[in-house]
Amino acid sequence: MIYDSIFAKSFSRYEQKRLGYGAFLSCLLIVFSLCTVFKPYLVPLHGLNLKLSILVDTKLLMVNETRVSSQIARGIEAKKEELQCNSEERTEFCHTQGDIRVHGKSSSVYFVSHKATTMLENNTSRSVKPYARKDDTEAMTRVREWSVKAANDSQKVPKCTKYHHIPAVVFSTGGYVGNHFHEFSDLVIPLFLTSREFNGEVQFMITDHRPWWISKHKPLLKKLSNYEIMDIDRDDEVHCFPRVNVGLKRHHKELSIDPQKSSYSMKDFRDLLRSSYSLKRVEAIKMRDGQHEKPRLMILSRKRSRSFTNTAQIAEMAKSLGFKVIVKEAVGSMWGFADAVNSCDVLLGVHGAGLTNIIFLPQNAVFIQVVPYGGFALEWLAANDFGKPSKDMNIKYLDYKIRLEESTLIQQYPLDHMFLKEPPPMDKIGWDVFKSVYLDKQNVNLDVNRFRPTLQKALELLH
Repeated sequence: MIYDSIFAKSFSRYEQKRLGYGAFLSCLLIVFSLCTVFKPYLVPLHGLNLKLSILVDTKLLMVNETRVSSQIARGIEAKKEELQCNSEERTEFCHTQGDIRVHGKSSSVYFVSHKATTMLENNTSRSVKPYARKDDTEAMTRVREWSVKAANDSQKVPKCTKYHHIPAVVFSTGGYVGNHFHEFSDLVIPLFLTSREFNGEVQFMITDHRPWWISKHKPLLKKLSNYEIMDIDRDDEVHCFPRVNVGLKRHHKELSIDPQKSSYSMKDFRDLLRSSYSLKRVEAIKMRDGQHEKPRLMILSRKRSRSFTNTAQIAEMAKSLGFKVIVKEAVGSMWGFADAVNSCDVLLGVHGAGLTNIIFLPQNAVFIQVVPYGGFALEWLAANDFGKPSKDMNIKYLDYKIRLEESTLIQQYPLDHMFLKEPPPMDKIGWDVFKSVYLDKQNVNLDVNRFRPTLQKALELLH
């Protein structure tokens, strides 16, 4: 106070104002000079503060890992709630997104809605058997049933015990698994259709678990999912996901993908197979006049029914036409057999599940299906199971329908028996009888002279 009064008396008001401005400008000049001098020393301190900040954030992230997982599982994706169940000719599946809880022991998937009403309206539960052949009663008796239940978050639902930030797919390895044809048509191709969009970031959850099936198809499964497969049936944990598919997508045709119904094609599937099993050949041989390299022909042998009884004779005739012939049965390591098929330009075999291995042939290879004696029903099966699908794989298809004289059925029934004289329709005698007679009891004694033009045609197709 004393200092202020002296200061006021020593200078006029105008002089006081000028002195104040001068002092203010002097302070600014001093501050600027200090910043310029000490700038090199201030930068490391800023860097140190940044490092400390990063370390603190990292520790916080590690400490809160469980909380973050929970937030991800119920985060941005969970804000979009969706429950849609489709029932199609060959399959049924439910797509759920939001707060989804899977309890394996009770075969239940809970769709927990955070909105005022559930998305199923009056129907709050849906039963699904997650195997893609729903039109086959016998197959579906071997598949565990799952329930997809919708509930408001105010209702009593099991609490999450494990959180996952990726989608999940629930499917069954029941049904006709064990039959090579059905494994690919009902399961492997539908699994590709359902899960490929996730680019490996998806959790497979298997019901009706068969460990040997996983071992058999492990190379492909590892391409479709980056995570260990879960055996879910006896699991008492409540797994929470942002998205779950119960069941598999599937198109109508056997061993096929309809590109009009999907962003994928059989070419995409076969490219993935080739990558999974490290198959080298993309294209079959292209024959030219004067070429010394011989096309490779695989004769697919069978030890039980529908086997060739004169394999050696067929092989000799094929060699005389210029083929390099290998005879092989579809057994053992899938990896090894896939490589053997991929090395060939022509595959020859009698109708049966082993012909599924055409999926490993290179593009523009030739596939010859020998159709056993059995009338229209067997011809229809051969065409729909392998003939039409092979064209979707960019494989050239030939069939050879045997005559009655080439069938071993003539050794089991009199020539005037209805099974030989005029094979009855399948719906008249039933599938079990039809299968027993024309599939389980029949072998083929190929007429090599009659068959020769078919092999010559195969050579032409390779040109």
